[in-house]
Amino acid sequence: MARTKAGLSPGARLPDYLSASLMVRVVPPELVHEVLNAHGRNSQRVRAFPAVAGVYYVMALSLYPEASYEAVFSAVSQGLAWEAGAPAPAEVSKVAISVLRSRIGAQPLADLVQRCCVPLADPRIHPGAFYRSLRLVAIDGSTFELPDAPQNEQAFGRPGGRHGRAGYPQARCVLLAECATHAVLAANIGEYRSGEWALCAPLLRSLQPGMLCMADRGFNGFEHWEQARATGADLLWRCAVNRDLPVEQSLADGSYLGAIWPTGVSVAEARARAITVRVIDYRLPSLPDGQPHYRLLSTLLDPEAAPAMELAELYHRRWEMEAIYDELKTHLRQARRGLRSKTAELVRQEFYGWVLMHYAARWLLHQGAARHRIPHEDLSFTRHVQLLRQEQPLSGAFPPRAAQKARRLVRTAA
Repeated sequence: MARTKAGLSPGARLPDYLSASLMVRVVPPELVHEVLNAHGRNSQRVRAFPAVAGVYYVMALSLYPEASYEAVFSAVSQGLAWEAGAPAPAEVSKVAISVLRSRIGAQPLADLVQRCCVPLADPRIHPGAFYRSLRLVAIDGSTFELPDAPQNEQAFGRPGGRHGRAGYPQARCVLLAECATHAVLAANIGEYRSGEWALCAPLLRSLQPGMLCMADRGFNGFEHWEQARATGADLLWRCAVNRDLPVEQSLADGSYLGAIWPTGVSVAEARARAITVRVIDYRLPSLPDGQPHYRLLSTLLDPEAAPAMELAELYHRRWEMEAIYDELKTHLRQARRGLRSKTAELVRQEFYGWVLMHYAARWLLHQGAARHRIPHEDLSFTRHVQLLRQEQPLSGAFPPRAAQKARRLVRTAA
């Protein structure tokens, strides 16, 4: 039986669904052109569907997960038609969309995440996003399902166990995000069985002095700590409670100074490279479902500047990462199963477009939170995604401009 091509939700008009006006505020077309040119992926001549529009199209895929490829293009191209002075957007086939996506590839989208996804919180407006002037960020990983295609299984793997293989291939990702605003600052994707640190290491370039990075137990090896500390950021990471960390100096607040060192080297080298850390042990007796014992490691060594009780309370802000993954998987994609791309390169491309679209929604929410000086958690992410989906295409980034402006949007590559 032939399948009916999916469209946007019932009763909706395509012009009501354009998000490009916001997308270009977060991801400026000039920067998209620059990145595409740098990778040799820009359009070489004027096209009905130029490469710069293809980038916004990939972002929009996660905003309209219920729609066909052609319907998503129609939504995005409304604004492009207005910009170019055309009476209506050009029609583009699914094959043309696939060809353009393949020509663009994943790396330009990955570069745009690195260049566009910047911290949002202002300490003057949202002091709760900081701890004693340190911006609170966190790292965490998760998995998500992919279409059941041979290339996806070969590139990313498929979970399996004693009860058999999973129904779909899966990929693993790692995100670095600002805790208060939920703005994703860096992202990486890899095989399902990839070690989280292998995926995490490239994200360290987004850590900066003035940040306090929180992470769970998978990120506390000596090499991990050494690499992360080299960024200049401060660290507050959980570690296993049975880890051997002898007391070198007891502190007044109940924490103590210890040391971590590399393994597999001589004693002399281990001592020479040892790093002093602060160890904080605590319990949460009022939480029946909580762990009986927690242990944290930190670069914040002064108990007066950072009391142990405050750090223990602060660490649980790391759980904002769970909310971020819920926003990505459930609210932005409306609980649709995984991504839709069927080749490894396009999965990676779609993943970075997904991250950019989440950032755009969070950017929109942040504008309201900053304008009215209210906490970000008092505003609904889901509602802002709905606003994003319902924006009028002709009212934002693509107003009628001079013909020269229109030609620049689809200019040929240098």
